[in-house]
Amino acid sequence: MNSISLILLHFNEVRRRSIKVWTSIPENMFGWKPDDSALTCIEMVRHVLESEHYYHLALQHRGSLPHFDSPFEHRSYTTVQDELEFAEPYRNQFLETIAAFTESDLDEIQIDRSDAGYIRGLGDMLLRIAYHESVHMGQLLDYLRTADIPRVRIWD
Repeated sequence: MNSISLILLHFNEVRRRSIKVWTSIPENMFGWKPDDSALTCIEMVRHVLESEHYYHLALQHRGSLPHFDSPFEHRSYTTVQDELEFAEPYRNQFLETIAAFTESDLDEIQIDRSDAGYIRGLGDMLLRIAYHESVHMGQLLDYLRTADIPRVRIWD
């Protein structure tokens, strides 16, 4: 298995586990958040999906976007399934972009996000994108624990 295949496997495994957590959130808890400055459960799901789309465009642009018109921005929050279905074509395009990279691209392509305080190699950036989703999955697991909602088993 080459590096690109491993990165794709990693993205798919992170998303598979995120979906387990996301779909375990009772609908009556979609609007719950642990404090006033936190995202709600459904906002966190949207944030992850929307951020992945932004990161995809940033990878194609080789850096931060001067302006981001999000297709998610004016959508009402409904269900996790609706969020996933809406994001699916963006997700597929993102994975296709990753699959088209070469092993050498992982080291040679630089993603310039100086405005956010960093410039990263493509391989590093891809791992950080998956890590972003993992962090938010952990936050949602903590939300569920705090709200005394049973948590699904993600370690299968």
